[in-house]
Amino acid sequence: YSIVFSYTKVRENDIAEWGLFMTLTQLEYFCTVCRYHSITKAAAALYVSQPTISTSIRDLENEFHLKLFNHGRNRISLTKEGEDFYQKADIILKQTQELYTTFSDIERNRHPLKIGIPPILSTVFFPEIADRFQEKYNIPIQLLEYGSMRAQTLIDREQLDIAMVNMNFYNLEKYNSYVMMEDQYVYCVSMAHRYACEKEITMEMLKDESVILYNTDSVQTQTVISRLRNAGITPDVRMYSSQLTTILNFIRGGNYGAFLYSSLAINFDDFVMIPISPKITGKFGIIWKKGIFMPEHLLKFINFCQKYDVTPHWPKF
Repeated sequence: YSIVFSYTKVRENDIAEWGLFMTLTQLEYFCTVCRYHSITKAAAALYVSQPTISTSIRDLENEFHLKLFNHGRNRISLTKEGEDFYQKADIILKQTQELYTTFSDIERNRHPLKIGIPPILSTVFFPEIADRFQEKYNIPIQLLEYGSMRAQTLIDREQLDIAMVNMNFYNLEKYNSYVMMEDQYVYCVSMAHRYACEKEITMEMLKDESVILYNTDSVQTQTVISRLRNAGITPDVRMYSSQLTTILNFIRGGNYGAFLYSSLAINFDDFVMIPISPKITGKFGIIWKKGIFMPEHLLKFINFCQKYDVTPHWPKF
């Protein structure tokens, strides 16, 4: 969001037009630093990097030709001009929040919080999180199923507000993120499968195996394929599927194996889950776009997820 000021300062026979451009996000960063007397603490509170805040403050100083802060060894303080600037900026942010609060109910009804969830994670713990959040805050949520890689693209385009993802993709640093849990992959087969009695599975043992994998926009699938190819194996993928029910039915048929997360597989007792060697683990959590103005309902959801206990029930191997 941008605030655009255009005003005319009149003197004798002289008119000077100044155009000033700054963002609400810059003002929010500045005011938060003022409250914490620390860029480090402000960055932690706002889920942004310290350089992001420093750059925003420097841009404000350059735009208004002001020095806003005095920098000490362990603390920063406002200059006289900075104090005056803070008073005005704080008023703007409060008025903006009042405007948002006044019309938030209308806006929420029109635009629910859009959350992307991978099909596989939606069956583990996310439905419970969404239900509990709505019970507590009465904020509408729209859940949309996307693989982790597709979800990050939609976050970039601001078509999703936030996404639950497998956090093992390569450019995680581009996003604000919070890790909620860690899990390990297991290889699942029917009780009649030739590997049903094995204590562990290596990639080499899957050379002649037909496997079922999640869709290609799944980080889990990309991780598994990478491990197989590193072992010199071209996987015989019989089917890519986004539906857990379909995958489980193929497993139960007896001829195919599939990679699942242990916290998911432990919920079923009609097939065998085998540890993978070397172990494959994944971290799961939420990501959201950097450098955006954070509406209240998004901040509430992030804080809710950070406090929510999603510790999985680990299987005993």
